[in-house]
Amino acid sequence: MLEELNRALDHMERRLDREVDVAEAARIAMTSEYHFRRLFSALAGMPLSVYVRRRRMTLAGAEVLAGERTLLDIAVRYGYGSGEAFARAFRSVHGVGPGEVRRTGAVLTSQPRMSFRVVVEGSSTMRYRIVEKDAFRIVGRKARVPLVHEGVNAAAAAHVENLGEQAIVRMKALSDRDPEGVLSAVEHLSDSREEGAEVDYWIGVATGPGTSAEELDVLDVPAGTWAVFDNHGPYPSALQELWRDVFTQWFPSNPYASRPGPELLKTQPVEIGAETDSQLWVPVERVAG
Repeated sequence: MLEELNRALDHMERRLDREVDVAEAARIAMTSEYHFRRLFSALAGMPLSVYVRRRRMTLAGAEVLAGERTLLDIAVRYGYGSGEAFARAFRSVHGVGPGEVRRTGAVLTSQPRMSFRVVVEGSSTMRYRIVEKDAFRIVGRKARVPLVHEGVNAAAAAHVENLGEQAIVRMKALSDRDPEGVLSAVEHLSDSREEGAEVDYWIGVATGPGTSAEELDVLDVPAGTWAVFDNHGPYPSALQELWRDVFTQWFPSNPYASRPGPELLKTQPVEIGAETDSQLWVPVERVAG
């Protein structure tokens, strides 16, 4: 799959001076646009839209310094309808406007062209199974928190601490299907998986579609396929590494793509650094070929 991803990147690179058709790039990568965006973000550490803008402004910056075209001509060449819109995008990447760059020769920021390759990093294996699951409902408490790639997520930890005992008891009484017991769920609000991107973070249980929630929050999850990964290691670093490896190693090596839906985590709470068993449920769909 990495070969197809690199062909898709080549396709976009050739079209930086016009509207980039992400759907066409996804077709070249032989996957859905949703999965293409999610996979790129996980591999690259930034959203696809940010990468395209940075590459476009890298090329535009070279043309501004060359001085062979007017700033308006360069703006139009890279798809901006006005000099003001181009200047805003230019400043967001380089930290300085194109006019000032042309006058003073200011230092610019360059986004290198990306390509993906396989790197062998030891002999670790990933244990997983594929589960077909009927529609269900997550009942619990939701908070909006930033993604944290390493270490404790303070906002998520505060959300857990603020749960009242009555709410926990109520949740446990409603749990009636796999994954059993109290679990966490992450709903991504965009295709970005970079540090600090906001997600909806749930603490709740899986129960039937029509279960009454009363004072609790509700998330209805449609039927679908899930990849379930078993994990054992120090908390929370082993889990954060598992999440990373699923998107950077497992997806590129297996005939599945991610699909919309919450990612579920069942784990035994322990002290920071202590060993624990966990299960990560990721919504997936099988892809042709």
